Amino acid sequence: MRLFSPSLLLALSVGTATLSPGAQAAPLRIEFWHAMGGVEGKVAEYARDFNRSQNQYEVVPSVQGNYRELLPRLQSAIRAGNPPALAQLELTQVPALAAAGSLGDLSRLEDSLPAELTRDFYAPAWKSGEVGGRRYALPWNLSVPVLLYNAGALGRAGASAPATWSALEATSARLATNGRRPLVAAADAWTFEANVLSRGGALVAGAAPALNSPEAVEALTQLARMARAGQAQPRSLNEATRAAFDFARGQNLFVLASVANWNDARKLPFFQLGMAPFPCEKAGACTVPLGGGALAVPRGVGAAQQAGAAAFWQYLMEPARLADWTKATAYAPPRRAVTPLLADWYARNPQMRAAHAQMERAVPRPALPEYAAWSALVEDAVTQALGGKVTARAALDEAQRRAK
Repeated sequence: MRLFSPSLLLALSVGTATLSPGAQAAPLRIEFWHAMGGVEGKVAEYARDFNRSQNQYEVVPSVQGNYRELLPRLQSAIRAGNPPALAQLELTQVPALAAAGSLGDLSRLEDSLPAELTRDFYAPAWKSGEVGGRRYALPWNLSVPVLLYNAGALGRAGASAPATWSALEATSARLATNGRRPLVAAADAWTFEANVLSRGGALVAGAAPALNSPEAVEALTQLARMARAGQAQPRSLNEATRAAFDFARGQNLFVLASVANWNDARKLPFFQLGMAPFPCEKAGACTVPLGGGALAVPRGVGAAQQAGAAAFWQYLMEPARLADWTKATAYAPPRRAVTPLLADWYARNPQMRAAHAQMERAVPRPALPEYAAWSALVEDAVTQALGGKVTARAALDEAQRRAK
């Protein structure tokens, strides 16, 4: 299996040519910044196993907070000329960094990968690392949106997990008793994007923002209506702890989240957790936006370290290792070859099988440098509308105006 481009192999051979006969160079250090604090031990395990499997590279993983905390640290390191060899980025962070010239172009590496490997990736998973027809990131931890719910409370009420937004509103209206607000309506751009896509819409039109598209207005109008009626509880992303507490005690029954939140949500006490695919409002047209992160090589990293970073990525992509990663994290497998290895696990976790099956209708996030900034505008619009300060239409019109 040919992994590296000829230029990378040449760089490695030049680097070792000056060693005296019998001498062995120390492994090249590959610093790896990531945001997987919740499974830091698992990432460290993979690095240790990789380091033991060969003697050219030593991968040194380092947790740098969450995605939003890692980004400015990485930008500072790039400006200072001492970036890590490999960094994990949230998918919408990749286009802006690539446009700013902050990431290494991995297109030659991509060209050197075996076709049977690249073809095995789900199309949106592989597409997510591309910006302007060039490769700047490689897929790793991928997620799809889901509906988490309090299965015990729904069972006692004789209700089932809603499959559409219309059903979610109707079920929430029926269960909104004694001060209970069934739906957690978070000001989160990703799940709002999923809401819009579930109606056959989008938040972009080509390379232009479409933050006030008809489907976006419809989605936010419904959420605002549910909030006014006491059927939804508005929450900011900074209120995650409070939201988890209210979910566990039954004050809220539905949470729109990442499939990777499953493991943490199962640890909440006193209730039975359920999970269903993200509500699909327009059958046959609804898609889900791919979430999660990818691995990138920052600008300024030399060819030898690039080769080491690529070797570690390919190690992570081995089907058996990805199956282990999926079981440990609940992230969706980026490769189709992983699914047969999860057969027994899926049999024990049928809700997870249904959630991961959404990879078949997943789409990549818009590969536009401005999209991360537009997402912040969307979150502000959701906050304004759910707080009752302005109408959904007015909030999204203002977001669109600012985006332009």
